[in-house]
Amino acid sequence: MNSIYENDLIRIEVETSEIPWLKVFTKEDKKEFSECMVKTRKEVHRVLHIIELEMLEYYQPEKINIASFGNVLPQVHWHIMARFENDSYFPEPMWGEKQREGTLELPSIVSFLTRVIDKVS
Repeated sequence: MNSIYENDLIRIEVETSEIPWLKVFTKEDKKEFSECMVKTRKEVHRVLHIIELEMLEYYQPEKINIASFGNVLPQVHWHIMARFENDSYFPEPMWGEKQREGTLELPSIVSFLTRVIDKVS
């Protein structure tokens, strides 16, 4: 995966996808969010909030999806995705059944990532 930012509490990665999709990992090796230190939980919430706001402003998606599963990778991490009516899976989750060939024409991911890094730093 492509890491774009990290500090002493979290790491942000980009998931390769047709949609804007970032993942936030805790540096603590915990299976459940409630097991993390308070400062880690606060940092995760701060970063998720920034990413969501940047996705909404930059991409103007139909919906933002935020999820934490950890069934395959049992380490606390969050997925945050900008969803569009014409992406390949909408309204299904990105792990669901493909609905169509996506027809997205989105602004530069590089500019978006620069905005996110500037705000979280």
